[in-house]
Order: sequence, then C-alpha cells, then structure tokens
Amino acid sequence: GVNAPMALVKKPRADYVARTMSKSPVVQSVEKANSEYAANFGDKGKLPLPPGRHFTVLTCMDARLDPAKYAGLSEGDAHVIRNAGGRASDDAIRSLVISQRFLGTREIILIHHTDCGMELFTNDIMGDLLTSSLDTASIDASGWHDVGQGPGSGEGHYINWLTFKNLEASVTEDVKRIRQHALVPGYIPIYGFVYDVKTGKLIEVAEAMKAGSTH
Repeated sequence: GVNAPMALVKKPRADYVARTMSKSPVVQSVEKANSEYAANFGDKGKLPLPPGRHFTVLTCMDARLDPAKYAGLSEGDAHVIRNAGGRASDDAIRSLVISQRFLGTREIILIHHTDCGMELFTNDIMGDLLTSSLDTASIDASGWHDVGQGPGSGEGHYINWLTFKNLEASVTEDVKRIRQHALVPGYIPIYGFVYDVKTGKLIEVAEAMKAGSTH
C-alpha cells in the first residue's frame, strides 16, 4: 500500500501515552512481590499439572478468604475456583467438570462465608444501579445509591447475579445443583461449609453434607 503523508498520521496524545505506559502503585507492588516470589521458586516448576491432593474447592472471591491458609494448601495441592459468592454457576460447573474429567480430582468442597456481600443486594437492585451508571455505588442504612455520572446500561437486568438471603440455604442449594448435574458423577462426594470471617473456622452445613453424599 501507499504510505500516508506524515501530516495525516495521527500521533497518540501525550496524556494517553502517559496513562497507558505508566504503571499504578498497585501493579508495581505486585511486580515487586512476584520478583521476590520467583527468586525463591525452588522446585515448584517441576510440579505436575494434576492437583496432588485430588480435590477442588469452590469458594467466594472475598478478599478476606485465603483458601491456601484456611484449608492448608500449597502450590500443586488442589484446584481453587472462585467467584462472587462461591456460587455453583454454569461457569463454576464447567471448571469442576474439567477438573474431574481431565485432571483427576475426586472430591468437591464448596465454601460460602459469613458477612457475604451477595446478601446485600438483589437482581433488581443491581440492574437498576447499572442502568443509572457503571460507577461504584455507595451503601448506607437506607440501602444502595448510585453516585455515578452515567451513562449506564440496562444489560444488568438480563443477568442472574445469584444473590441470596440465607447463607446455609445457599450452600445447600449449590451442593444440590452440583450433585444433580448430569455432568458430575454420582461417586464424587460434595461437601458444604460456611467460613466464619470473624473466627477463621469452617462450619459444616448438615443439610448440604447430606445432599452431597455419593450414590
């Protein structure tokens, strides 16, 4: 092709280049931590692909939860699947099936937790907030409020956000969904727990344990 005249070649704006080329303090701290981690990586590069302890944890993305610590995991031990609420969504089940079918996991441990943000809103609340704007909302004693400038999108009304109001019921519901799924073998046991963010303890959910038993 013919080269465009120099006058027609648009140069990136200086402020855009600065924004895209610079790294935030968060990213810089992550890179620093990674350098220190990699420097002491040892033999971890030799770990096999399948998890050595043959189980999968499905839990919430909440920053207060550290499955490696509360479940005693090291690199290579187990699969950990995380999403908002630790719900047995279609995508979570996709990962569970891959974990079992291709990588040999033989047990599933599902863990929700106290003080979960998924108890604080509903599908309608989320949909309405997103319709107003896409910015972070605020909450007070009277509920959620949109403080953004807009525009928003109505697409949020077409998503099931998988919120819940009863913690133990949500654990049981998710264990039942996995147990009854056509792609999850009946010989895979599924255990249901609640993690207490105030004590760090895992608490069995009896009904979920019963629902997840093998058959």
